Amino acid sequence: MEREYDLVILGRGAAAFSAAIKASEITSGQASIAMVGIGPLGGTCVNVGCIPSKYLIEAAKVSHTQSHPKYPGISSKPPTINFPELIRSLREAVAEERKTKYEGVLKSYGNIDVYEGKAQFTGRENVIVQNNDQSVNLKGYNFIIATGSSPKIPNLPGLEETGYITSNTVWDMNSLPGTIAILGGGFIGLELGQSLQRLGSSVIVVKEHNTIAPGIEEEFGATLMQALESEGIVFKTGRKAARIVSRGGKKVIEAMSSSGKEEIEADEILVSSGRSPNVADLGLENAGVKYSANGIVIDETLKTTNPMIYAAGDVAEQKYRLETLAASEGAIAASNIYDNSSKKVNLQLVPWAVFTEPQFASVGYTEAEYKKTGKRSDSRTIPMAFVPKARLLREERGMFKMVVDADTEKIVGVHALSPYAAEFIIEGVYAIKYGLTFRELIEKSHVFPTVAEGIKLVAQSFTRDLSKMSCCME
Repeated sequence: MEREYDLVILGRGAAAFSAAIKASEITSGQASIAMVGIGPLGGTCVNVGCIPSKYLIEAAKVSHTQSHPKYPGISSKPPTINFPELIRSLREAVAEERKTKYEGVLKSYGNIDVYEGKAQFTGRENVIVQNNDQSVNLKGYNFIIATGSSPKIPNLPGLEETGYITSNTVWDMNSLPGTIAILGGGFIGLELGQSLQRLGSSVIVVKEHNTIAPGIEEEFGATLMQALESEGIVFKTGRKAARIVSRGGKKVIEAMSSSGKEEIEADEILVSSGRSPNVADLGLENAGVKYSANGIVIDETLKTTNPMIYAAGDVAEQKYRLETLAASEGAIAASNIYDNSSKKVNLQLVPWAVFTEPQFASVGYTEAEYKKTGKRSDSRTIPMAFVPKARLLREERGMFKMVVDADTEKIVGVHALSPYAAEFIIEGVYAIKYGLTFRELIEKSHVFPTVAEGIKLVAQSFTRDLSKMSCCME
Protein backbone atom coordinates (compact mmCIF):
# COMPACT_ATOMS: atom_id res chain seq x y z
CA MET A 1 0.00 0.00 0.00
CA GLU A 2 1.29 3.46 -0.90
CA ARG A 3 0.00 6.81 0.27
CA GLU A 4 0.90 10.19 -1.14
CA TYR A 5 1.49 13.39 0.81
CA ASP A 6 2.47 16.93 -0.06
CA LEU A 7 4.90 16.89 2.86
CA VAL A 8 6.42 13.97 4.74
CA ILE A 9 8.16 14.83 8.01
CA LEU A 10 10.49 12.32 9.63
CA GLY A 11 10.34 12.99 13.36
CA ARG A 12 7.73 14.01 15.92
CA GLY A 13 9.56 16.52 18.08
CA ALA A 14 9.89 20.31 18.21
CA ALA A 15 11.18 20.76 14.65
CA ALA A 16 8.63 18.36 13.21
CA PHE A 17 5.63 19.93 14.94
CA SER A 18 6.80 23.44 14.09
CA ALA A 19 7.21 22.47 10.43
CA ALA A 20 3.81 20.75 10.24
CA ILE A 21 1.99 23.66 11.84
CA LYS A 22 3.75 26.26 9.68
CA ALA A 23 3.05 24.32 6.49
CA SER A 24 -0.61 24.02 7.53
CA GLU A 25 -0.84 27.76 8.20
CA ILE A 26 0.77 28.75 4.90
CA THR A 27 -1.49 26.45 2.88
CA SER A 28 -4.62 27.17 4.95
CA GLY A 29 -4.77 23.52 5.91
CA GLN A 30 -4.72 22.29 2.32
CA ALA A 31 -1.33 20.56 2.39
CA SER A 32 -1.53 16.88 3.24
CA ILE A 33 1.14 16.14 5.84
CA ALA A 34 2.51 12.91 7.27
CA MET A 35 4.52 12.95 10.50
CA VAL A 36 6.47 9.74 11.16
CA GLY A 37 8.34 8.63 14.26
CA ILE A 38 8.66 6.35 17.24
CA GLY A 39 8.25 6.98 20.93
CA PRO A 40 6.15 9.59 22.74
CA LEU A 41 5.01 12.65 20.79
CA GLY A 42 7.07 15.76 21.42
CA GLY A 43 10.54 14.29 21.05
CA THR A 44 13.45 15.01 23.35
CA CYS A 45 12.49 18.39 24.82
CA VAL A 46 9.17 17.62 26.42
CA ASN A 47 9.83 13.97 27.29
CA VAL A 48 13.44 13.69 28.45
CA GLY A 49 15.00 17.13 27.96
CA CYS A 50 13.98 20.69 28.76
CA ILE A 51 10.73 19.99 30.62
CA PRO A 52 11.82 17.29 33.10
CA SER A 53 15.28 18.77 33.65
CA LYS A 54 13.97 22.25 34.47
CA TYR A 55 11.34 20.73 36.78
CA LEU A 56 14.11 18.91 38.64
CA ILE A 57 16.30 22.02 38.71
CA GLU A 58 13.56 24.15 40.26
CA ALA A 59 12.68 21.47 42.82
CA ALA A 60 16.34 21.12 43.80
CA LYS A 61 16.63 24.91 44.09
CA VAL A 62 13.78 24.96 46.62
CA SER A 63 15.57 22.28 48.65
CA HIS A 64 18.89 24.12 48.50
CA THR A 65 17.39 27.48 49.46
CA GLN A 66 15.63 25.93 52.44
CA SER A 67 18.85 24.41 53.76
CA HIS A 68 21.11 27.33 52.75
CA PRO A 69 19.24 30.64 53.38
CA LYS A 70 21.26 33.66 52.30
CA TYR A 71 19.83 36.30 54.59
CA PRO A 72 20.59 36.96 58.28
CA GLY A 73 17.61 36.28 60.50
CA ILE A 74 16.40 33.31 58.46
CA SER A 75 17.45 29.98 59.90
CA SER A 76 18.15 26.89 57.84
CA LYS A 77 15.93 23.84 57.94
CA PRO A 78 17.09 20.57 56.39
CA PRO A 79 14.42 19.54 53.88
CA THR A 80 12.77 16.14 53.90
CA ILE A 81 13.06 14.75 50.39
CA ASN A 82 10.82 11.99 49.14
CA PHE A 83 12.58 11.29 45.86
CA PRO A 84 10.06 8.74 44.51
CA GLU A 85 7.25 11.24 45.10
CA LEU A 86 9.24 14.02 43.43
CA ILE A 87 9.93 11.88 40.38
CA ARG A 88 6.27 10.83 40.21
CA SER A 89 5.21 14.49 40.13
CA LEU A 90 7.87 15.21 37.50
CA ARG A 91 6.50 12.46 35.26
CA GLU A 92 2.99 13.83 35.69
CA ALA A 93 4.18 17.30 34.67
CA VAL A 94 5.83 15.85 31.56
CA ALA A 95 2.71 13.89 30.63
CA GLU A 96 0.51 16.98 31.06
CA GLU A 97 2.81 19.12 28.94
CA ARG A 98 2.92 16.45 26.21
CA LYS A 99 -0.86 16.14 26.26
CA THR A 100 -1.45 19.90 26.16
CA LYS A 101 1.20 21.08 23.70
CA TYR A 102 1.50 18.08 21.38
CA GLU A 103 -1.29 15.53 21.55
CA GLY A 104 -3.94 18.20 22.05
CA VAL A 105 -2.51 20.49 19.38
CA LEU A 106 -2.82 17.80 16.72
CA LYS A 107 -6.59 17.79 17.14
CA SER A 108 -6.67 21.23 15.52
CA TYR A 109 -5.04 19.98 12.31
CA GLY A 110 -7.10 17.49 10.34
CA ASN A 111 -4.60 17.57 7.49
CA ILE A 112 -1.81 15.98 9.57
CA ASP A 113 -1.58 12.18 9.75
CA VAL A 114 0.69 10.74 12.45
CA TYR A 115 2.47 7.43 11.85
CA GLU A 116 4.10 5.29 14.52
CA GLY A 117 7.13 3.52 13.13
CA LYS A 118 10.68 3.77 11.84
CA ALA A 119 10.98 5.53 8.48
CA GLN A 120 13.59 4.67 5.87
CA PHE A 121 14.10 6.18 2.43
CA THR A 122 13.73 3.67 -0.40
CA GLY A 123 14.26 6.29 -3.10
CA ARG A 124 14.50 10.03 -3.62
CA GLU A 125 10.78 10.54 -2.99
CA ASN A 126 9.69 7.46 -1.06
CA VAL A 127 9.96 6.13 2.48
CA ILE A 128 8.80 2.90 4.05
CA VAL A 129 7.42 3.05 7.57
CA GLN A 130 7.94 -0.13 9.61
CA ASN A 131 6.01 -0.82 12.81
CA ASN A 132 6.67 -4.35 14.02
CA ASP A 133 5.40 -6.63 11.22
CA GLN A 134 3.37 -3.91 9.52
CA SER A 135 4.63 -1.46 6.92
CA VAL A 136 3.34 1.31 4.71
CA ASN A 137 4.98 3.14 1.80
CA LEU A 138 4.74 6.91 1.72
CA LYS A 139 5.42 9.04 -1.34
CA GLY A 140 6.23 12.65 -0.65
CA TYR A 141 6.55 15.67 -2.89
CA ASN A 142 8.59 17.34 -0.17
CA PHE A 143 10.41 16.03 2.91
CA ILE A 144 11.73 17.46 6.15
CA ILE A 145 14.05 15.27 8.22
CA ALA A 146 13.72 16.16 11.90
CA THR A 147 14.70 12.97 13.70
CA GLY A 148 16.66 14.74 16.44
CA SER A 149 19.60 13.36 18.39
CA SER A 150 20.45 10.81 21.09
CA PRO A 151 23.00 10.69 23.91
CA LYS A 152 26.49 9.90 22.64
CA ILE A 153 27.82 6.77 24.32
CA PRO A 154 31.62 6.31 24.45
CA ASN A 155 33.16 3.01 23.41
CA LEU A 156 34.42 2.29 26.91
CA PRO A 157 35.29 -1.26 28.03
CA GLY A 158 32.92 -2.51 30.71
CA LEU A 159 30.42 0.34 30.39
CA GLU A 160 27.62 -1.71 28.84
CA GLU A 161 28.17 -4.63 31.20
CA THR A 162 28.26 -2.45 34.32
CA GLY A 163 25.32 -0.29 33.28
CA TYR A 164 24.78 3.46 33.17
CA ILE A 165 22.15 6.14 32.75
CA THR A 166 21.92 9.08 30.35
CA SER A 167 19.96 12.32 30.21
CA ASN A 168 17.27 10.25 28.45
CA THR A 169 16.99 7.55 31.12
CA VAL A 170 17.75 9.42 34.35
CA TRP A 171 14.00 9.99 34.63
CA ASP A 172 13.48 6.25 35.11
CA MET A 173 15.26 6.35 38.48
CA ASN A 174 12.99 5.74 41.46
CA SER A 175 15.64 6.23 44.12
CA LEU A 176 18.42 8.75 44.56
CA PRO A 177 21.96 7.33 44.16
CA GLY A 178 24.24 7.92 47.13
CA THR A 179 27.12 8.73 44.79
CA ILE A 180 26.84 9.50 41.09
CA ALA A 181 29.78 9.90 38.69
CA ILE A 182 29.20 12.01 35.58
CA LEU A 183 31.33 11.01 32.61
CA GLY A 184 32.03 13.92 30.28
CA GLY A 185 30.45 16.72 32.28
CA GLY A 186 28.74 18.53 29.40
CA PHE A 187 26.23 21.25 30.15
CA ILE A 188 23.36 18.77 30.47
CA GLY A 189 25.43 16.79 32.93
CA LEU A 190 26.21 19.91 34.95
CA GLU A 191 22.54 20.85 35.20
CA LEU A 192 21.59 17.36 36.34
CA GLY A 193 24.65 17.08 38.56
CA GLN A 194 23.92 20.26 40.51
CA SER A 195 20.28 19.22 40.94
CA LEU A 196 21.14 15.74 42.19
CA GLN A 197 23.81 17.14 44.51
CA ARG A 198 21.27 19.55 46.00
CA LEU A 199 18.80 16.72 46.49
CA GLY A 200 21.30 14.63 48.42
CA SER A 201 23.61 12.73 46.05
CA SER A 202 27.37 13.13 46.11
CA VAL A 203 28.35 14.10 42.57
CA ILE A 204 31.73 13.53 40.93
CA VAL A 205 32.42 14.93 37.45
CA VAL A 206 35.06 12.97 35.53
CA LYS A 207 36.35 14.55 32.34
CA GLU A 208 39.39 14.41 30.13
CA HIS A 209 39.68 18.16 29.52
CA ASN A 210 40.50 20.74 32.17
CA THR A 211 37.86 23.20 30.95
CA ILE A 212 34.37 22.86 32.40
CA ALA A 213 32.62 22.55 29.02
CA PRO A 214 33.08 23.60 25.39
CA GLY A 215 31.70 26.87 24.05
CA ILE A 216 32.19 28.90 27.22
CA GLU A 217 35.01 31.35 27.70
CA GLU A 218 37.73 30.45 30.18
CA GLU A 219 36.94 32.97 32.89
CA PHE A 220 33.25 32.06 32.85
CA GLY A 221 34.04 28.36 33.02
CA ALA A 222 36.41 28.80 35.95
CA THR A 223 33.84 30.83 37.90
CA LEU A 224 31.03 28.36 37.20
CA MET A 225 33.24 25.46 38.28
CA GLN A 226 34.05 27.26 41.53
CA ALA A 227 30.34 27.88 42.16
CA LEU A 228 29.52 24.20 41.66
CA GLU A 229 32.48 23.11 43.80
CA SER A 230 31.26 25.36 46.62
CA GLU A 231 28.10 23.22 46.73
CA GLY A 232 30.09 20.01 47.06
CA ILE A 233 30.46 18.78 43.49
CA VAL A 234 33.89 17.22 42.95
CA PHE A 235 35.60 17.82 39.59
CA LYS A 236 38.21 15.34 38.49
CA THR A 237 39.54 16.92 35.31
CA GLY A 238 42.41 15.68 33.20
CA ARG A 239 41.19 12.10 33.69
CA LYS A 240 40.56 9.77 30.78
CA ALA A 241 38.23 6.89 31.63
CA ALA A 242 39.88 3.65 30.53
CA ARG A 243 37.54 0.97 31.86
CA ILE A 244 34.46 0.42 34.03
CA VAL A 245 34.17 -2.52 36.43
CA SER A 246 31.72 -3.68 39.12
CA ARG A 247 33.13 -4.29 42.58
CA GLY A 248 31.34 -4.76 45.89
CA GLY A 249 28.07 -3.38 44.60
CA LYS A 250 29.79 -0.25 43.26
CA LYS A 251 30.59 0.91 39.74
CA VAL A 252 34.28 1.69 39.50
CA ILE A 253 35.76 3.99 36.85
CA GLU A 254 39.40 3.24 36.13
CA ALA A 255 40.81 6.57 34.95
CA MET A 256 44.23 7.60 33.71
CA SER A 257 45.86 10.97 34.28
CA SER A 258 49.33 12.49 34.28
CA SER A 259 49.64 11.17 37.83
CA GLY A 260 48.85 7.62 36.78
CA LYS A 261 45.92 5.30 37.35
CA GLU A 262 43.02 6.26 39.62
CA GLU A 263 39.86 4.45 40.66
CA ILE A 264 36.63 6.39 41.15
CA GLU A 265 33.74 4.60 42.85
CA ALA A 266 30.07 5.46 42.44
CA ASP A 267 26.64 3.94 42.90
CA GLU A 268 25.58 5.15 39.46
CA ILE A 269 27.23 6.49 36.30
CA LEU A 270 25.64 9.23 34.22
CA VAL A 271 27.09 9.45 30.71
CA SER A 272 27.13 13.08 29.55
CA SER A 273 29.39 13.06 26.51
CA GLY A 274 27.24 15.11 24.16
CA ARG A 275 24.60 14.04 21.66
CA SER A 276 24.73 12.39 18.24
CA PRO A 277 22.34 13.12 15.36
CA ASN A 278 19.86 10.33 14.58
CA VAL A 279 20.98 9.54 11.04
CA ALA A 280 21.44 5.77 11.24
CA ASP A 281 19.10 3.51 9.28
CA LEU A 282 17.30 6.38 7.54
CA GLY A 283 18.41 5.17 4.12
CA LEU A 284 19.81 8.60 3.31
CA GLU A 285 22.03 7.12 0.60
CA ASN A 286 18.90 5.99 -1.26
CA ALA A 287 17.61 9.58 -1.22
CA GLY A 288 20.84 11.25 -2.32
CA VAL A 289 21.27 13.01 1.03
CA LYS A 290 24.83 13.61 2.17
CA TYR A 291 25.59 13.17 5.88
CA SER A 292 28.27 12.23 8.39
CA ALA A 293 28.50 11.33 12.05
CA ASN A 294 28.05 15.05 12.74
CA GLY A 295 24.69 15.20 11.02
CA ILE A 296 22.98 15.85 7.68
CA VAL A 297 24.71 18.38 5.43
CA ILE A 298 22.51 21.43 4.82
CA ASP A 299 22.88 24.84 3.22
CA GLU A 300 21.82 28.12 4.82
CA THR A 301 18.20 27.52 3.80
CA LEU A 302 18.22 24.05 5.45
CA LYS A 303 18.12 22.27 2.07
CA THR A 304 20.04 18.98 1.84
CA THR A 305 21.90 17.66 -1.21
CA ASN A 306 18.49 16.45 -2.45
CA PRO A 307 16.52 19.64 -3.30
CA MET A 308 13.25 17.94 -2.31
CA ILE A 309 14.51 17.25 1.19
CA TYR A 310 15.24 19.65 4.05
CA ALA A 311 16.68 18.91 7.49
CA ALA A 312 15.97 20.78 10.72
CA GLY A 313 17.01 20.58 14.34
CA ASP A 314 19.51 18.28 16.03
CA VAL A 315 19.82 15.93 13.05
CA ALA A 316 21.43 18.70 10.97
CA GLU A 317 25.17 19.31 10.90
CA GLN A 318 25.44 22.61 12.77
CA LYS A 319 26.96 24.29 15.83
CA TYR A 320 24.01 24.18 18.23
CA ARG A 321 21.52 21.52 19.31
CA LEU A 322 18.72 23.45 20.95
CA GLU A 323 14.96 22.98 21.17
CA THR A 324 14.27 26.59 20.25
CA LEU A 325 16.59 26.40 17.24
CA ALA A 326 14.93 23.17 16.11
CA ALA A 327 11.48 24.75 16.28
CA SER A 328 12.68 27.82 14.41
CA GLU A 329 14.32 25.70 11.71
CA GLY A 330 11.22 23.56 11.31
CA ALA A 331 9.19 26.69 10.55
CA ILE A 332 11.89 28.05 8.24
CA ALA A 333 12.05 24.79 6.27
CA ALA A 334 8.26 24.79 5.81
CA SER A 335 8.34 28.44 4.73
CA ASN A 336 11.06 27.78 2.19
CA ILE A 337 9.08 24.88 0.76
CA TYR A 338 5.69 26.58 0.50
CA ASP A 339 6.51 30.29 0.35
CA ASN A 340 9.66 30.05 -1.77
CA SER A 341 11.06 32.49 0.78
CA SER A 342 14.70 31.30 0.89
CA LYS A 343 14.88 32.16 4.58
CA LYS A 344 18.25 31.52 6.18
CA VAL A 345 19.37 30.57 9.66
CA ASN A 346 21.72 33.02 11.38
CA LEU A 347 23.39 31.10 14.21
CA GLN A 348 24.97 34.31 15.53
CA LEU A 349 21.49 35.37 16.64
CA VAL A 350 20.69 32.13 18.44
CA PRO A 351 20.80 32.53 22.24
CA TRP A 352 21.59 29.56 24.44
CA ALA A 353 21.71 28.95 28.15
CA VAL A 354 22.83 26.55 30.84
CA PHE A 355 20.39 26.29 33.74
CA THR A 356 22.89 25.80 36.51
CA GLU A 357 22.91 28.28 39.37
CA PRO A 358 24.25 30.75 38.50
CA GLN A 359 22.93 30.44 34.97
CA PHE A 360 25.12 30.92 31.91
CA ALA A 361 23.64 32.52 28.80
CA SER A 362 25.27 33.58 25.57
CA VAL A 363 24.57 34.99 22.12
CA GLY A 364 26.86 35.95 19.28
CA TYR A 365 30.63 35.72 19.09
CA THR A 366 33.06 35.00 21.86
CA GLU A 367 36.17 37.16 21.73
CA ALA A 368 38.24 34.30 20.29
CA GLU A 369 35.63 33.52 17.64
CA TYR A 370 35.43 37.11 16.44
CA LYS A 371 39.20 37.36 16.10
CA LYS A 372 39.07 34.36 13.75
CA THR A 373 36.89 36.38 11.35
CA GLY A 374 39.85 38.65 10.72
CA LYS A 375 38.12 41.69 12.20
CA ARG A 376 39.35 43.65 15.18
CA SER A 377 37.49 43.17 18.44
CA ASP A 378 37.32 44.88 21.80
CA SER A 379 35.72 43.52 24.94
CA ARG A 380 34.95 44.26 28.56
CA THR A 381 34.19 41.95 31.49
CA ILE A 382 32.72 43.03 34.81
CA PRO A 383 32.22 40.99 37.99
CA MET A 384 28.73 40.37 39.35
CA ALA A 385 29.63 42.48 42.39
CA PHE A 386 29.12 45.63 40.27
CA VAL A 387 25.41 44.82 39.79
CA PRO A 388 23.27 46.30 42.63
CA LYS A 389 20.49 43.68 42.28
CA ALA A 390 23.04 40.87 42.61
CA ARG A 391 24.18 42.34 45.90
CA LEU A 392 20.57 42.46 47.08
CA LEU A 393 20.20 38.81 46.08
CA ARG A 394 23.41 38.10 48.02
CA GLU A 395 24.70 36.38 44.90
CA GLU A 396 27.97 37.71 43.60
CA ARG A 397 29.13 34.59 41.74
CA GLY A 398 29.31 35.48 38.06
CA MET A 399 30.17 38.13 35.50
CA PHE A 400 29.09 39.89 32.31
CA LYS A 401 31.09 40.20 29.11
CA MET A 402 30.45 42.20 25.95
CA VAL A 403 32.36 41.81 22.68
CA VAL A 404 32.23 44.63 20.11
CA ASP A 405 33.73 45.33 16.72
CA ALA A 406 36.67 47.62 17.45
CA ASP A 407 36.11 49.78 14.36
CA THR A 408 32.32 50.25 14.43
CA GLU A 409 31.69 49.74 18.17
CA LYS A 410 28.75 47.49 17.24
CA ILE A 411 27.91 44.72 19.70
CA VAL A 412 28.75 41.26 18.35
CA GLY A 413 28.59 39.12 21.51
CA VAL A 414 26.96 39.17 24.94
CA HIS A 415 27.70 36.62 27.66
CA ALA A 416 26.41 36.40 31.22
CA LEU A 417 26.99 34.15 34.20
CA SER A 418 24.40 35.32 36.68
CA PRO A 419 21.01 34.73 38.25
CA TYR A 420 18.25 34.82 35.60
CA ALA A 421 20.73 35.05 32.72
CA ALA A 422 18.49 32.91 30.50
CA GLU A 423 15.61 35.33 31.05
CA PHE A 424 17.32 38.45 29.71
CA ILE A 425 19.88 37.24 27.15
CA ILE A 426 17.29 38.17 24.50
CA GLU A 427 18.47 41.78 24.96
CA GLY A 428 21.79 40.71 23.49
CA VAL A 429 19.99 39.11 20.54
CA TYR A 430 18.25 42.36 19.64
CA ALA A 431 21.38 44.42 20.19
CA ILE A 432 23.28 42.28 17.69
CA LYS A 433 20.38 41.87 15.23
CA TYR A 434 19.78 45.62 14.93
CA GLY A 435 23.44 46.61 14.94
CA LEU A 436 23.45 48.60 18.17
CA THR A 437 26.70 50.06 19.41
CA PHE A 438 27.57 49.84 23.08
CA ARG A 439 26.99 53.60 23.27
CA GLU A 440 23.44 53.26 21.92
CA LEU A 441 22.68 50.55 24.45
CA ILE A 442 23.89 52.82 27.27
CA GLU A 443 21.43 55.52 26.18
CA LYS A 444 18.44 53.23 26.89
CA SER A 445 17.25 53.18 30.49
CA HIS A 446 17.08 49.80 32.19
CA VAL A 447 14.80 48.91 35.08
CA PHE A 448 16.51 49.30 38.44
CA PRO A 449 17.31 47.16 40.31
CA THR A 450 17.51 44.14 38.02
CA VAL A 451 20.22 41.63 37.22
CA ALA A 452 19.67 42.49 33.53
CA GLU A 453 21.13 45.91 34.28
CA GLY A 454 24.48 44.11 34.11
CA ILE A 455 24.29 44.29 30.30
CA LYS A 456 24.13 48.09 30.47
CA LEU A 457 26.87 48.23 33.09
CA VAL A 458 29.28 46.15 31.02
CA ALA A 459 28.58 48.47 28.08
CA GLN A 460 29.33 51.47 30.29
CA SER A 461 32.61 49.89 31.34
CA PHE A 462 33.99 50.60 27.85
CA THR A 463 34.13 54.31 28.75
CA ARG A 464 33.82 54.57 32.54
CA ASP A 465 35.26 53.29 35.80
CA LEU A 466 32.20 51.61 37.30
CA SER A 467 33.56 52.00 40.82
CA LYS A 468 33.16 55.77 40.42
CA MET A 469 29.53 55.66 39.23
CA SER A 470 26.36 56.17 41.23
CA CYS A 471 23.34 53.91 40.63
CA CYS A 472 21.38 54.41 37.38
CA MET A 473 23.93 56.81 35.93
CA GLU A 474 23.67 57.19 32.17
